[in-house]
Amino acid sequence: MAGVLVVGAGLTGGACAALLRGAVRGRVVVWDKARGAGGRMSTSRSEGDAACSADLGAQYVSPRAGRAGPRGSFYDELLSHGILKPLTAPIEGMVEKEGSCNYMAPQGISSVVKYYLKQSGAEVFYGYHVTHISLRDGKWEVSRKMGPPELFDIVILTMPVPQVLQLQGDIVNIINERQKQQLEATSYSSRYALGLFYEAGVCIDVPWAAKYITDNPCIRFISIDNKKRNIESPEIGPSVVVHTTVTFGSEHLDSDPAEVQQLILSHLESIVPSLPKPASVKCQKWRYSQPCHPTRWISEEPTESKYIGKRNRGRLCYKICAQLSRTHDSSYSTSPDLWGRWIYLFQL
Repeated sequence: MAGVLVVGAGLTGGACAALLRGAVRGRVVVWDKARGAGGRMSTSRSEGDAACSADLGAQYVSPRAGRAGPRGSFYDELLSHGILKPLTAPIEGMVEKEGSCNYMAPQGISSVVKYYLKQSGAEVFYGYHVTHISLRDGKWEVSRKMGPPELFDIVILTMPVPQVLQLQGDIVNIINERQKQQLEATSYSSRYALGLFYEAGVCIDVPWAAKYITDNPCIRFISIDNKKRNIESPEIGPSVVVHTTVTFGSEHLDSDPAEVQQLILSHLESIVPSLPKPASVKCQKWRYSQPCHPTRWISEEPTESKYIGKRNRGRLCYKICAQLSRTHDSSYSTSPDLWGRWIYLFQL
């Protein structure tokens, strides 16, 4: 019973696994190369206090105004279970659209992904880095960096386009030259994020919960993360999130992380000079932060791949998951149908 493999435990992978529950025969398995769930919707925790957390990726959820229909049920479900709540904390510089409503995740933005993974009932494995996908006896053999390969009936990839194009094996022959050119045309913005964690009792005295910065070459966004999520307790230390501009991220993409961290901290001090010294800092590089120029649509009829033979037909289906919710230099909001991820379905 080979079943279905979903590669990627981010929002797209989690929601996809949940939708597959009861819809396919056999087991559903999720692999992710990271140590935990979330992808670009990750929540990091202080080394000294797990209750002190910070959203280093997406900051809040912004559905399109007047969202209705099947997609609206996603939000209704998350709100009814307390996974999402209305964002009421003051955010300076946020562009408000008429009829729009923003939501935050009280337990951290990764709780959205974890909810879907739990609902899916799938077997989830972390530290599983996929490297090869090949055909073996009518099934997909998926290999990873460590451990033996496994066989699956269906493989669904939800990682960024460049990572899909880096895969080896028969998958290289399935994607023809025209398709490859379309995929390669998709480009991504890059940025860094810092998480600053403080001990309980520390006070961060600023009049806002988050703020968009428009006059700094390094920093684009700052959030007092616990304040953004309405969590202000003397027993839990505060946390601060800093996102850089895309330009800074691109210019320092391959720089020493320690040097990048110090650069960001120096700019942060100039913007918020009263900020206390943190107990610990985490630097996160988002190489594939958000797609800048996604390929909008690809249509392919099932075709027989030359190397498969007459008995097996290989089908490669593409579906764009979503478009960016914002077009300016800001990528701090997201939604289950606006996440800019591709789904690649490999089915015999």
